[in-house]
Amino acid sequence: MGMISFGERMSRIGLAMAGKKSPWGAGEAESSEPSGEPSADGEDGSPGSPPPRGDNGPRNPWVPPSPGAGNGRRGQTIEDLFKRRGGGGGGSGGPGFRLPQRPGGGSWVPVAVGLIALVWLGATMVHRVSPQEKGVVTTFGAYSHTIDSGVSLTLPWPVQAVTVEDVTSIRRDSIPEGDGERLMLTGDQNLVDLTYLVRWNIKDLKLYTFQLAEPDATVKEVAEAAMRQSIAEVSLNEAMGAGRAAIEANVRERMQRILDAYRSGVKIQGVEIKKTDPPAKVVDAFKEVLAAQQDAQSEINRAEQWANQLTQRAQGEATAFDKVYDQYKLAPEVTRRRMYYETMERVLSQTDKVILESPGVMPYLPLPGLKQAAPADNAANSGERR
Repeated sequence: MGMISFGERMSRIGLAMAGKKSPWGAGEAESSEPSGEPSADGEDGSPGSPPPRGDNGPRNPWVPPSPGAGNGRRGQTIEDLFKRRGGGGGGSGGPGFRLPQRPGGGSWVPVAVGLIALVWLGATMVHRVSPQEKGVVTTFGAYSHTIDSGVSLTLPWPVQAVTVEDVTSIRRDSIPEGDGERLMLTGDQNLVDLTYLVRWNIKDLKLYTFQLAEPDATVKEVAEAAMRQSIAEVSLNEAMGAGRAAIEANVRERMQRILDAYRSGVKIQGVEIKKTDPPAKVVDAFKEVLAAQQDAQSEINRAEQWANQLTQRAQGEATAFDKVYDQYKLAPEVTRRRMYYETMERVLSQTDKVILESPGVMPYLPLPGLKQAAPADNAANSGERR
């Protein structure tokens, strides 16, 4: 038994993979010797001969049986593979795939291409802009012109492109977004938690589109910078009280001035402060301070009210004295006597004395005691009668 060379073994393996010899059959090729005996590949040892009909080896399970192949041990060839996948024009693999044709025998491909081209031209050349919108037309990325509301025609894409923006609706930016805390320092070195709303719209679409990389984010940053600068110029009481309207107007003016310097194409419609609260960590102490300030203000108001009453009373007495003095200049003696009587009446009306001018009255008569006892006796008599 001689040795099988490496080249002969590789050729036999190639023939087995090509279907000339089933790898599941009896291994005649491996058991035979390189002598003059006929090989398993053919009667004469040639690699193109079909396998013998009498071989009882197992059939390849991955290859369907072919007509007239006996027990089905014939391997799959390249022709069979193309026939099964529809590559051939007929045979055991079935007819090949063909596109449907028009009634005249022509192809539908030009018609489909033409319809696709028409749809593409209509979608990229005709533009409908709403009344509240405007569009910016660019030619190969460079600004060309601006189109107003209505239907407009442009060159197809990619030659020209249209970017549409809403230029009339008011946009609202709430700073900070959500329930976040935004602390700012006031002019009297206090912190305030501020929430505000910025309203703006587009006044120049060309500048808005090409001048700034992120115009929406720029508006928010400018709003925060202007608000911090305005809050730093006022006290805490002004920021939380009557000075809010002045702060809003100041922020709006500063924002517009900065955005015009940027050539942003944005117009600020208004700024509204929604909340001005102390920081959450010191809110209890701040409430106590506010309560003390309110109490102090109440005391100040009462003191001012009392001072106003005294002032008005003094002014009334001075006016009355001026009138008396005018009468005194006309009749000094009469006026003097009248003033004496009025003064004595006002003083003696508050004492327990009785003055009698009649002669013969005993000086020790207890007239004041009798005067005080008379109302008590009258009250007792009225009670008994009831």
